[in-house]
Amino acid sequence: MRGRHDGRVTGSPATVPHPRERRLSAEVLIVLGLSLGQSAVYAIVSLVAKLTAGPLREQTSTLNASRSPRKYLDLTYQLLDIGFSLLLVALALHLLSVTPGRVGRLLGLDLTQPGRDLLYGAGLAALIGLPGIAIYLVGRELGVTTTVVASGLNEYWWTVPVLVLAAVENAVLEEVLVVGYLMTRLRELGWHTAAIIASSAALRGSYHLYQGIGPGIANAAMGALFGWWFHRTGRVLPLVLAHALIDIVAFVGYAFFRDALGLP
Repeated sequence: MRGRHDGRVTGSPATVPHPRERRLSAEVLIVLGLSLGQSAVYAIVSLVAKLTAGPLREQTSTLNASRSPRKYLDLTYQLLDIGFSLLLVALALHLLSVTPGRVGRLLGLDLTQPGRDLLYGAGLAALIGLPGIAIYLVGRELGVTTTVVASGLNEYWWTVPVLVLAAVENAVLEEVLVVGYLMTRLRELGWHTAAIIASSAALRGSYHLYQGIGPGIANAAMGALFGWWFHRTGRVLPLVLAHALIDIVAFVGYAFFRDALGLP
């Protein structure tokens, strides 16, 4: 019930956001706006551009693109991209940390269960990776997926190490921000579990839309599984390991077998 008293509008305290909730909401928007939320916006614009340019099956999405024809300048750009992306992870972990060292335990990034984390990570990689290939091929047949070039780098001595680093960077960035950070903050804001997992999954799917509608849906499904895993276990490390394994196989495998398989 609302009314007036001394010239001020009064109402139920439940309708007034707590200052900490406002701060956390603003923090989430800023962190995502500087990182994968920004990527999602660009991916949506890219998808619209591709759809208005012609059939998706006739277009290409290149990952790990070369930044310069000069070998060591390209290497410098690649390492800078990886390093600055990881700073966003450091920012999220810093914002989550209440006391030094607590954030690792908070997100399950500690090394207290190395064998179990590696086993679960490998299992999740197999569970996601193999169906992912099938979904990609079906998407190509249906015309809702672009041709994905997993590595656009030239063949240098540093190509494979950089692809491995890029895979690890992708895994750390996405799993820490989209699963660990976002789900923790939304839980603190009082969101229901289903809404938290759905939001995390939708964000993951949206920043992959530049590859086409198929990869967006597939990655949203992966996000739902990973979100459920984090909700049940509270551990991000197995997700990082699974994601890194999937990307290493895709990136390095493409670099090695592109010519043999006749890939673009």
